[in-house]
Amino acid sequence: MPYQSLGNPYDPDLDLSHAPGCACSSCSSHTQHQQAQAQDPTEHRASATTAAQRLAPQRPQEPQAPLSQEAMLDRVIESAIVRGVFGHNEMSRRSFLGLVGGGTMASILGSLLPMDAIKAAVQESAGPLEKTKLKVGFVPITCATPIIMAHPLGFYEKYGLDVDVIKTAGWAVARDKSLAGEYDASHMLTPMPLAISLGAGSTAVPYRMPAVENINGQAIVLHNDHKDKRDPKDWKGFKFGVPFDYSMHNFLLRYYVAEHGLDPDQDIQIRVVPPPEMVANLRAGNLDGYLSPDPFNQRAVWEKVGFIHILTKDIWEGHPCCAFACSEQFTKEMPNTYSALLKAIVDATFYSQKHENRKEIAAAIAPTNYLNQPVPVIEQVLTGRFADGLGNVQDVPDRIDFDPFPWHSMAVWILTQMKRWGYIEGDIDYQGIAKEVYLASDAGKTMAELGYPVPDTTNENYMIMGKEFDWTQPEAYVQSFAIKRG
Repeated sequence: MPYQSLGNPYDPDLDLSHAPGCACSSCSSHTQHQQAQAQDPTEHRASATTAAQRLAPQRPQEPQAPLSQEAMLDRVIESAIVRGVFGHNEMSRRSFLGLVGGGTMASILGSLLPMDAIKAAVQESAGPLEKTKLKVGFVPITCATPIIMAHPLGFYEKYGLDVDVIKTAGWAVARDKSLAGEYDASHMLTPMPLAISLGAGSTAVPYRMPAVENINGQAIVLHNDHKDKRDPKDWKGFKFGVPFDYSMHNFLLRYYVAEHGLDPDQDIQIRVVPPPEMVANLRAGNLDGYLSPDPFNQRAVWEKVGFIHILTKDIWEGHPCCAFACSEQFTKEMPNTYSALLKAIVDATFYSQKHENRKEIAAAIAPTNYLNQPVPVIEQVLTGRFADGLGNVQDVPDRIDFDPFPWHSMAVWILTQMKRWGYIEGDIDYQGIAKEVYLASDAGKTMAELGYPVPDTTNENYMIMGKEFDWTQPEAYVQSFAIKRG
């Protein structure tokens, strides 16, 4: 319940990650509520809404007035420094403070670091927020977990923002509302800011992606009628759904079938289907399968209409999926608001990264105004313990994971696939576009300010289905494929 993560970092009784044993008022109230429920066997616990309400964070019942924006930022700075000293290990921090006391710890840091000067510098550089009430769009999938859970769990509020997260039917709608200025920022697929900036599929508008939302987190699902067709070579004539043309789903499906000798434009049909409509189309026989974001892969198993053929992490371990994006105009005209929003997203993403938080998050994002899914379905995705529809229960902890750093090499790979399949043409300045759109410097700066580790490079090579992608040779990579357009 990270609304309370602005609590006193020198308090040994307060767990800043709100793990079991935290003594803050919200956690204590939550524990008492759980104990009361445990004594009431008549309560129906299967309801997703009830579960979400049970775990929803409660505002602290403390007598003092809410923190001012200046005091809030001071507390954020103190928390980041203290957490960094202990390597984000709450047990170490609390044990040490329990031995020496918070006052002694504050004195030690004060003697080693110019705390007042640090706070003053950050306050001066931050400046007032140009806008506090924001609209952020999201498509109801687990890939958007940090953007969604930042609302019920208080991350936006933590950074002085009043954010209205708006459920959006699909990616074309998310793009169009963003371009029309109806959204200040939006949950997008990682290829979308590249496509929008290049004018692929829409008017060219400079768009920026300062944070990845999730890595992994997708799967290829087939209808139960095809359990005897596990070899993709048997998929000729199949109809597949993907959520958008400019999506990792589309590019990974194309890559996967092409590596098995099928031409995705000749041997199968690929249709754009909004994620919430995937299961219904599979049940109706309009699709033989789909490569979709969750929870709709797991929902197909839950409803006994499909099975999980392969997780996309088994195609490319650690691949990017969704992202947090906004216009270049927003970053320039509202730099302080943009910085606060990015901090909220990055902080929420690292909170989502911790497996001990996943069940809490599942309950928080399950209600109708967010994912509108049964809690057990979301838990199976986030925890990685799931039924695969083939009679097995699998344990894959990183089925979905969360890492905000927008690697430039990820953008380069996406651009190679956009060119491979004819979505963009001509000479491509791969690194130039990657650096312009994927704001790794902004992500790194924010991660460092919050005390999280930052990679010392922005590019790396990847191994995808046994074939190495060398980020320094993108054009050679495109030409190396036997199946491609042009």
